[in-house]
Amino acid sequence: MRASDPRPARIGTALLAVLLMVLGPTNGAWGREAPAPGGGAGPEAAVQTLTWTAGDAIDKYVTQPTTAVAGPTTIVFENSAATGNTTGMPHTLTFDVSDPEYNNDVPLNILANPSDANGGRHTAEVTLTPGRYLFKCTIPGHGAMQGVLVVTEGGGEDTAPPETSAKVDGTKNADGAYVGQATVSVTAADAGSGVERTEFAVGADGAWQPYTNPVVVDRVGAHEIRYRATDRAGNTAAEKSVGFAVVAPPTDDTTAPETSATVSGEKDAEGRYIDMATVTVTASDAGSGVNTIEYALGAGGAWTAYAGPVMVHETGERTVRYRATDKAGNVAAEKSVSFTVVAPPAVDKTPPETSVKVEGAKNSDGAYVTGAKVTVSATDADSGVDRIEYSLDGGPYLAHTAPVLVDRVGRHTVAYRATDRAGNTAAAKTTAFTVAEGGGVPAPSCPEHDERLTVIVGTVDSGVPNRMTRGRCTIGELIEDEKSWSSHALFLKHVGKVLDGLLADGVIGGRERKKINQAAKQSGIGTPGQTEGYTPILDGTASSFAKWQHVGGGSFGLNADGSITSSTTVPGMGMLWFPQRKYGDFSLKLQWRDDAPGNGNANGGVFVRFPRVHDHPEEPRPEWVAIKYGHEVQVLDRPDGDTYKTGSLYGFDRVGLAGAHVTPKGTWNDYEIRVVDQHYSVFRNGVLINEFENTGGQTFTPPRGDDPGTDGRRFASGYIGLQVHGATDVISYRDIRVREL
Repeated sequence: MRASDPRPARIGTALLAVLLMVLGPTNGAWGREAPAPGGGAGPEAAVQTLTWTAGDAIDKYVTQPTTAVAGPTTIVFENSAATGNTTGMPHTLTFDVSDPEYNNDVPLNILANPSDANGGRHTAEVTLTPGRYLFKCTIPGHGAMQGVLVVTEGGGEDTAPPETSAKVDGTKNADGAYVGQATVSVTAADAGSGVERTEFAVGADGAWQPYTNPVVVDRVGAHEIRYRATDRAGNTAAEKSVGFAVVAPPTDDTTAPETSATVSGEKDAEGRYIDMATVTVTASDAGSGVNTIEYALGAGGAWTAYAGPVMVHETGERTVRYRATDKAGNVAAEKSVSFTVVAPPAVDKTPPETSVKVEGAKNSDGAYVTGAKVTVSATDADSGVDRIEYSLDGGPYLAHTAPVLVDRVGRHTVAYRATDRAGNTAAAKTTAFTVAEGGGVPAPSCPEHDERLTVIVGTVDSGVPNRMTRGRCTIGELIEDEKSWSSHALFLKHVGKVLDGLLADGVIGGRERKKINQAAKQSGIGTPGQTEGYTPILDGTASSFAKWQHVGGGSFGLNADGSITSSTTVPGMGMLWFPQRKYGDFSLKLQWRDDAPGNGNANGGVFVRFPRVHDHPEEPRPEWVAIKYGHEVQVLDRPDGDTYKTGSLYGFDRVGLAGAHVTPKGTWNDYEIRVVDQHYSVFRNGVLINEFENTGGQTFTPPRGDDPGTDGRRFASGYIGLQVHGATDVISYRDIRVREL
């Protein structure tokens, strides 16, 4: 909030407004049968009507007002076929009461659906006050469009700018000059929409700056302070100015200031500055004090007031002269610094060129019958290729140092890219192919599935590369840290036997064996708490929380009790995801708690089986990859609003609220999400509340307009994530653990 903003008193009103919004009538809107928030009268007292309309677009309204007059108002929000909605997608009109920069006395929230009982047309009676209202349209599963409504005092639109004035204070001499310093105070008032900002500038050419406190001028000489103000309706007052002079107080100072200069910047091998040299001048005066510092370029350059470091870009041999004057008028002797500036070398801004070659014997259908050998190549004519990377079937990017053999039966996609020595990375390209049934090599019979880059035992990272062994299983797959071990000693004995075999085969070295064995000891696998075979991926420690990554809006913070809670101050929708590994068939257990403020209910969810969120070839926004290519298991106990309640697979399988299973808000809930093949089972507090079979043949109309639906892009394995829906949808999670099935 700006220092001059007169609105701090609205903080208490905002808290009351949140309670009123939750206790208000159904459909999320203030209806005609209830008094309007803010104490206004009912519909009979309304003096104006403001209308918003929505259509198919998810990033803008069809129509929306921008100005209004204070007082009783009828709000109309229509989202129907008549206003251009042909998809049936619901929209909401919400007045945001969480931002202190805007009015927060009208907690409006209207959900309009073309198929609802009102045909998508809803009204509400409110009382508007002068100022600005931030309104948003949130679409289930999408971001928000927004705008600002400027409200002026009754009697018409605010077209009058603020009234401004300035006063200069200080001690004057007989000539009217200010001795030592002058203080300039600027005031502004606006009877319409109110003052939005006040600004000032020093001198005829000075830049405009926000005015928050009186301006103190202590430099000797003649001065001019310009000032202006703008109201909330956008009217800016004409510029005014005040002029005055400052003189030094009486002094016997006869000593000139001390001066020095330094030159900084990137140098080449010969000590020349590349592209630019920065000259910083300093001056000090123990007597009357420094009044001005000046500099000049070259032997004949004009003296210029020094206001900050001087950047010299012109190539060649350069000289900067400098001097200073104190408030008693003593001028320091001129000094100078000399240096040479050279042009920078040509900058490589072109990424490498990449190509891929897939080789192997094919059958009549074009599928590879003994596996496919994938070779990625890259060239760069400027700085040269630094590295080549590839990603197999949506997995992490790995260094490509030799041809990649893909011999597991099924459809595969290889993404590839390259980066040059200047840091330019080529856009990812993809190639897809099929390894045939019968002709290809069957998938190896590995105890587990673990394609992580390093060997991680439980949650302890050994740092040893997770290499492929002779049996075509990775080291991590042979460790079997997901198995239900009856004792820690038995697990360590098994690990030692595996490591001895790998050491004998030359897969690992002696030092690497010690690192993996130490990780196994630290993992605690087989001790009490591990007997269910579940591996913690969020156990309440800072090190566990650090393994997760956040993308998009919002955020989560780690609490002292080991739980995590979504932020109440960081807006927007985003996701905290666990990038350490993908899961195929699994049982995911966790606890969640609805911590929404007041009587509201949090909106959240658990994402499963989505591909890696970064560098996705079809979706550049990382937080949307899970939404569009995974499944969200919903968390929402609110009786109204969104029709997908707790346990729903959002957009595909709707579940209503089962009263016997809904716990009081603020209560920890046990959640188990069990996924086998494409069958999803959701348990809440031990009760099965939903089952869903994703056959890929269903016909659904997801609320997300660009969601690909239940086709082949719903993966058979993927990552796990936690949704944060916004700053008011406060939700907590804890004790997250996974067991592969």
